[in-house]
Amino acid sequence: MKTLFLGSKSRSRQELLQQAGIQFQLVGQDADETCCDWNLPFEDVVKSIAVHKMEHVILPADKKNSVCFVLTADTLTCNADGCIEGKPVHRDDAIRKIKAASHGTVTGTAFCLDKKIWTHDTWGTDQRIVCYAQGRCSFVVPDSWLEIYLAQPFVYSSAGAIFVEGFGAQFMRDVHGSYSAIIGLPMFELREALTQIGFF
Repeated sequence: MKTLFLGSKSRSRQELLQQAGIQFQLVGQDADETCCDWNLPFEDVVKSIAVHKMEHVILPADKKNSVCFVLTADTLTCNADGCIEGKPVHRDDAIRKIKAASHGTVTGTAFCLDKKIWTHDTWGTDQRIVCYAQGRCSFVVPDSWLEIYLAQPFVYSSAGAIFVEGFGAQFMRDVHGSYSAIIGLPMFELREALTQIGFF
């Protein structure tokens, strides 16, 4: 079975791939997301960051004519006021994001999937698929639960401070669209893309 190189530190993405039985190997990437154009429409911002990460992924050297598959992704939220939210940078920012999410929020995840070929001592892109999916949810953390929620380690590594798995599942009032996109990787679209690109 082929191995997928995953340029992501997201525990949620790793767990989704493991649950799907997709073998992967973690690789680094040193992308600076602030270099991307955050004034684009929401979907385009998320896609551009996923592609930017692909351009900065750090792959191991391999033998000539070798083939590999590489996946990068990004997840952002857009609240009811149209503000694009990434990971919270401090406690007050996390509280603001959580309060905004109670009025409804869209979480979008884009992935960039490359088939790369090792030629002339470097990896070249043979095929690329960029895909986006989103889910809309109301995520309500009552004031009486706020300190308990903020104490959870995943809060500061989640877009919009929204974590809908495990402990966080009890605060998701409703969801419409792609649940796995909210978690961090749209698995239906990824399976189709992996099939199309020849991974399976």
